[in-house]
Amino acid sequence: MTHASAVLDQPIPVRIPLREIVPWAIFAGILALVVLYFVSTEEGAVALFSGGYVHEFVHDGRHLLAFPCH
Repeated sequence: MTHASAVLDQPIPVRIPLREIVPWAIFAGILALVVLYFVSTEEGAVALFSGGYVHEFVHDGRHLLAFPCH
């Protein structure tokens, strides 16, 4: 085995252009903020949905992330 064939066996890194990453990063950021809102503040006084359905759905996650709710 020569040195040239050993170099050809190495994987070539793929470059992803920044313009392809930015829309997905913005989408992930907005999605994270929506999830953070529902876990942290969707409770009663500022609830977007009436009833306690969302609160009860994220109740265990709220305690897991140390958000007070009682």
